Amino acid sequence: MPVPVAAPRYDRAQLTPGIVHIGLGNFHRAHQAVYLDDLFGLGEGHDWALIGAGVRAPDAAMREVLLAQDGLSSVIELAPGAHSARVIGAMIDFVAVQPGNAALIATMARPEIRIVSLTVTEGGYYIDPNTGTFSPDHPDIQADAARPDAPDTAFGAIIAALKMRRAAGVAPFTVMCCDNVPHNGHVTRDAVVGLARLFDAELADWIHASVAFPNSMVDRITPATGDRERAMAADLGLDDAAPVTCETFRQWVIEDKFPAGRPALEKVGVTFTPHVDKFETMKIRILNGGHAIIAYPGGLADIAFVHEAMADPQIRAFLNRVLTAEVLPIVPPVPGQDLNDYKALIIERFSNPEVADTVRRLCLDGSNRQPKFIIPSIRDRIATGGSFDGLVLLSALWCRYCFGTTESGAEIAPNDPNWERLVAVAQAAKDRPAAWLEMEDIYAEVGRNPAVIESFTTALKAIWARGSRAVIADYLGQ
Repeated sequence: MPVPVAAPRYDRAQLTPGIVHIGLGNFHRAHQAVYLDDLFGLGEGHDWALIGAGVRAPDAAMREVLLAQDGLSSVIELAPGAHSARVIGAMIDFVAVQPGNAALIATMARPEIRIVSLTVTEGGYYIDPNTGTFSPDHPDIQADAARPDAPDTAFGAIIAALKMRRAAGVAPFTVMCCDNVPHNGHVTRDAVVGLARLFDAELADWIHASVAFPNSMVDRITPATGDRERAMAADLGLDDAAPVTCETFRQWVIEDKFPAGRPALEKVGVTFTPHVDKFETMKIRILNGGHAIIAYPGGLADIAFVHEAMADPQIRAFLNRVLTAEVLPIVPPVPGQDLNDYKALIIERFSNPEVADTVRRLCLDGSNRQPKFIIPSIRDRIATGGSFDGLVLLSALWCRYCFGTTESGAEIAPNDPNWERLVAVAQAAKDRPAAWLEMEDIYAEVGRNPAVIESFTTALKAIWARGSRAVIADYLGQ
């Protein structure tokens, strides 16, 4: 029997824009857009509709798809043994994607735009991993500083729009990061202010003093769209060139700092709290760290899907032990949340076979994700005097994965923006394991710690000598 598809429960012709969102990928359409669609369905917030935007070539392709669908997007929620589908109507326009971002800047400068939000990926904030702060030396940033009136980055466009608003006497919009980055509001502020400071110190000071950058924590497992997802949409009668599938769980925790106003998202399940950092640490260390813990042993074992990795008794036990013994003890208490219950929820979510999230997706972009999701936990274990052998073993498994072949000998296709470099270092590390830890931009002082070097060297040599399963078995038997 066909699954009924829910349609927007409001008149889209009555919507007016209040938010420009940069980066219309799957996560945004399964998360922020769904919350807004829920709010509009209550008959509220109709002046907070979305205008889509982007600054990269893939954004132009997404614009073409979504405008052909009148901005509508289908979201298929995947519970074990059951699917539900809905059409989201929260977006009413999509700005032209063009070099210099003139159309985007003009749109963000419009007085009715009170929030500019972003999902530009974890690696899109120009962070120096050695300092954890904005790096002004990246060629993209230097290029925008040289031509601030025709910038190519999202941050340059935000600065140009804020400058136009100030000149016109229009209050600044709030900049709301929706990416999975620790302290994402502060990171976004540092990128915007740091870029502005390169060419207009007075403007940078004004932005720092006048513009709100609330921190937030976002969570929903949202796989990439492929043939399976498009076939699923077609089976439901959905004519959507870019359908989104996701788990049923979703969470959004936001710092309530919106001087220009905000939609009443608390009415549809969003948590507004001054304790975003605690929720964020819990999620990043347990969920995102947990993804990494299962990703690389799964990838080396040629396991395709996350739920299949979770069905592997050893990988599941490895996840449980590392989280329980090494991660949970360093996660600060979270208001109203039992960390063991949260860990159990994460394990249940990872095990959902309907989501069909891929191990390859979890292995993607380790050079950006490891410094955010794993290495801070190692750093905290060092500081507290706790053991870190499981976390360091995970780093060794990542190194072995980046050698470029699975343990069956199958070639691993490039899976990181820095893949060539990682492969070269991983090949050198086969003979001299410390070479891996000497990537200062990834490991910094953690890679110089003698105990970490010893643990990593032992683990990587053992993986090459006896295979990852034997080494994980040793860890589990401790």
